[in-house]
Amino acid sequence: MIYLDHHATTPTRSEVLEVMHRASVEAFGNPSSPHHVGKVARQWLTSALAEIATCLDAHPDEILFTSGATESNNLAIFGLMPDNARQIITSDLEHPCVLAPVEYLGKSHLTVSKCAIKSDGQLNHEDFIRNIGDQPGISTLQLVNHEMGAIQQVSKLSHEIRRLNPQMVVHCDAAQGVGKIPVSFRQLHVDSLSASGHKFGGPKGIGLLIVKKSLKLRPLLHGGHQQHGKRPGTESVPLICGLASALTIANKELTANFAQVSLLKQKFLDCFSGTLHEVNSPTDGSPYVVNIAFPGCRAEMLLIKLDLAGIACSAGSACSSGSLLPSPVLKAIGVPLEKNRSSLRFSFHAQQSVEEITRAGRTVAGIVSTMASVG
Repeated sequence: MIYLDHHATTPTRSEVLEVMHRASVEAFGNPSSPHHVGKVARQWLTSALAEIATCLDAHPDEILFTSGATESNNLAIFGLMPDNARQIITSDLEHPCVLAPVEYLGKSHLTVSKCAIKSDGQLNHEDFIRNIGDQPGISTLQLVNHEMGAIQQVSKLSHEIRRLNPQMVVHCDAAQGVGKIPVSFRQLHVDSLSASGHKFGGPKGIGLLIVKKSLKLRPLLHGGHQQHGKRPGTESVPLICGLASALTIANKELTANFAQVSLLKQKFLDCFSGTLHEVNSPTDGSPYVVNIAFPGCRAEMLLIKLDLAGIACSAGSACSSGSLLPSPVLKAIGVPLEKNRSSLRFSFHAQQSVEEITRAGRTVAGIVSTMASVG
């Protein structure tokens, strides 16, 4: 099996698993317990927290640990919403775990404004500015798109928000950016930022939310003093240490990994030179993902054939029945329905080889050509 679905999840790195094993053995105690065993666990936790803060240019007191970006995004949107909020500014580029809570809040007294999106996956800045208004609320800015890799100018947009409406809270979903491109909480000028460990070689079930110390965060959970009561519950030291280890490794390898994945993406695309296809992803987007339409091929059938051939990738979003729906992101950037229904997402990992990716690309191209000739 050649795995080309790293935007969904990445394999946990062996170095990370070793750290987690050590933490499970040496720091198994409850970090809130006052005895020696608890203090050892607290030391491991504190060290991991400092490590993460350094990697993301944040203060340790600003970092909360969650179960992943879905919880982090929900906690930010519900917990940071001003008491007198009147509006939410977002776009259809956002991941469902941002849009679902936004839509939920939109059913109350809040006005939801969705900004226009250009064909290259960038927010239309003029339309974005028009939507800011002067009412208190929250704005969501995705750093790297999960389906086609567009990288937003988050710092520039957040500056505009600050200038035009100081009452607006700015949240950034950085799940597909952290560990892949340089991410500085300070330089993004946002109020909160979310990430998931399993997107960059860490374990599943652990994520983080960074919140400016000056802001009040209403907790979604109640019942404990942990993490200043903002996200109570006994901290999983092994998972947190795994996240810290994965992030440290990823940050050290950022430049080399970016170059390697850029090469892999180009080698993959080279395999389709004689195959009918259209690239939906922008040329200046994240090299870790490419979204490609294969006119004349239905994505769901192509996925099945690729899976049988040993290629794992993804397309659209799955509804409860298991059938595939057209991608809302591709629809938002103006991709026609039939082209949308023929589009697949391929996402890469720096530890993959050129030979492996080339073999995968040729396999995909061969299956696409066969399907197109059949009709």
